[in-house]
Amino acid sequence: MLERFYNPDSGTISLDGVEIKSLNINWLRGQTGLVSQEPVLFNDTIRTNIAYGKDGEVTEEELIAAAKASNAHEFISSLPQGYDTSVGERGIQLSGGQKQRVAIARAILKDPKILLLDEATSALDAESERIVQDALDRVMVGRTTVIVAHRLSTIKSRRYHRSSQGWHNSRERTT
Repeated sequence: MLERFYNPDSGTISLDGVEIKSLNINWLRGQTGLVSQEPVLFNDTIRTNIAYGKDGEVTEEELIAAAKASNAHEFISSLPQGYDTSVGERGIQLSGGQKQRVAIARAILKDPKILLLDEATSALDAESERIVQDALDRVMVGRTTVIVAHRLSTIKSRRYHRSSQGWHNSRERTT
């Protein structure tokens, strides 16, 4: 709803006191980055999939910096074709954790004001979750982050607003 794929049937969603329905949808989506449970990867190279995060030219330095910040550079560099490795349809050539790290690198490159993490670690094994969570901790700094999670471990030790029961009727502020 925050990216306006759907509008609320009742109530409003506001950013800095401005109802999002009144905002230009392209501008709004340009301000947000999404890392979902099943990231969207295109049948192209890792380089191209990360570069989709930014409009215009992406330098090699920017690409590598985003990959390093997302904990992806090491696994990418170990591949025979490195950044030019094809990920296959929907990223089938990569593990779940590798796909997440490519999606996080894309979000880092976009540098959004608002980051949406929709079950970003729920489908990962414990080691992959640790690596991905470490990258997410870095990318969340200095921006508003909305975390959708069913497991408490995903949000532990975070400053957050919590909506419970899946209906967002009850909110709790912690510091």
